[in-house]
Amino acid sequence: MSTDLAPSTATWVLEHLEPGERVTAVDSMAGGITAEVRRLTVADDQHAVRVLVLKSYTAPSAQEHAEEWIRREAEALTLLESDSIPTPLLAAADFAATQCAHPSLLITHLPGQPLYDDGIQTRIRCLAQLLVAIHSIPVKAGLRRYSTGSTAESAVVPPTADTDIWSAATRVIGRPPSRSQARLLHRDFQPGNVLFDTGPTGPAVSGVLDWAGICSGPADLDVAHCCTNLALLHGPLWGLRFAAEYTEAGGVLAAEWSDRRYWRVRSSLACSEELHQWVVPWRAAGRTDLSGPVIEDRLNTYLALTMNVDM
Repeated sequence: MSTDLAPSTATWVLEHLEPGERVTAVDSMAGGITAEVRRLTVADDQHAVRVLVLKSYTAPSAQEHAEEWIRREAEALTLLESDSIPTPLLAAADFAATQCAHPSLLITHLPGQPLYDDGIQTRIRCLAQLLVAIHSIPVKAGLRRYSTGSTAESAVVPPTADTDIWSAATRVIGRPPSRSQARLLHRDFQPGNVLFDTGPTGPAVSGVLDWAGICSGPADLDVAHCCTNLALLHGPLWGLRFAAEYTEAGGVLAAEWSDRRYWRVRSSLACSEELHQWVVPWRAAGRTDLSGPVIEDRLNTYLALTMNVDM
């Protein structure tokens, strides 16, 4: 990933700095699959320093949706600015790359980093409490309703899967979900989008990133997505554990197990479509133990548990 800014992008950034400020350093940051993320160190004439983050959608595959993603994230950060959820502040946005080389978002930098190691037992309650807080934010009028692109037909069955279980799973999502109360959803709530800053009492949440998917919908959708991520990162039982922690923290899921299972199965099948891409950032962050066979086995086991555990 390049640390150099295209001339047009550098000019745009400069236009959105305070008078007397300049960019003194540009460093690559770990990002997603479709965007380049850079940390910009900014200093003024009095040697005061602050840090901004520039997210640019550079991948050809992202160009069709980049404008929409940036617009949603900019609107979300504006909406959440007065809320208690720690989110970056919006500095500027070039939705359609009218001034930058690529569609870009400029935001403030938050301390901390995502934690992918095996210390999940000390953080899972923090994650659950954080998601309950997000779901407690009132849904703003006009907020788009959730959508799901995956279908039973689009699931990719791993070579080592129990085909009977996967066939049964596709039947589970063959019906529409029951109606439930609409909550404000992050839509990609998982460890990679939560920052932790380590203090004297241990890791504490310092920020929530990547709000491009913000929408309204059932709480189960966000919970199921995080469950699947935790099952792959730390093992299938941690996926089940997160749902329990969410309800213990005051979160409300669907009343019927069949509806809760619907969303967890749908999340697992959706994950199967991009399974090996999901773990790219995790491996880059040091989780080299997450080989292809490991994540396939974890997904198979988690799906089997979801299909058979009544909880």
